Amino acid sequence: MIDFDAMVDNFLEREQWQKKAGRYYPSEIGTCIRKLWYSYKHPVTISGEARKIFHMGDMIHRFAADVMRSDKNPDIELLEEELSIKLNMENFIISGRIDDILLVKQKNEKVLVEVKSCKSVDALKKPGDQHVIQLQFYMHVSKINKGIVLYLEKNTLKSRVFEVEYSEQIAEDLIKRFSIFHKLLISNTLPKPEARGTWICDYCDYKNKCDNDED
Repeated sequence: MIDFDAMVDNFLEREQWQKKAGRYYPSEIGTCIRKLWYSYKHPVTISGEARKIFHMGDMIHRFAADVMRSDKNPDIELLEEELSIKLNMENFIISGRIDDILLVKQKNEKVLVEVKSCKSVDALKKPGDQHVIQLQFYMHVSKINKGIVLYLEKNTLKSRVFEVEYSEQIAEDLIKRFSIFHKLLISNTLPKPEARGTWICDYCDYKNKCDNDED
């Protein structure tokens, strides 16, 4: 009998790259800064289940791009897909990837799109803070002031869209947060436990270390 679960695990298995101080990613900075610090100092192996979740997210994004690219939707034009972007600071680099850039033809307006998968769009009242932060960085670097976070339900492909306006203040605070994190990382200084006592701790790989304030 074929063990397809094992085949999927084999297919998705890949060498895990080591994070390096000095190169950071906007998808991470919205989380607890101590958790992020630990991920550089004490990286953990990505589980097979996590790889499947990440791959499902990639599949959802490819579907969204196909929909936006289709000539069945003539009111928009997909200008860019998976566009690499980076910001060079004095001592470090922030790099990421814009999911999509659309042209809304009626308004002749460019819009950044951040695509996320979720279990249920009906449960969403607002976009996730981390997703907004990520989009704000992309808007700041690309100079495109309009953005949306597009959520797609995994089982039904139902969607929910949240519009996000560029905020220079949020972008500046984000970059400042990267600068603080960089200084803590290179000086080997353990950050404060920002998420301690919240639900985030229950799912953190570093809960035991954090509870004991280990560096």
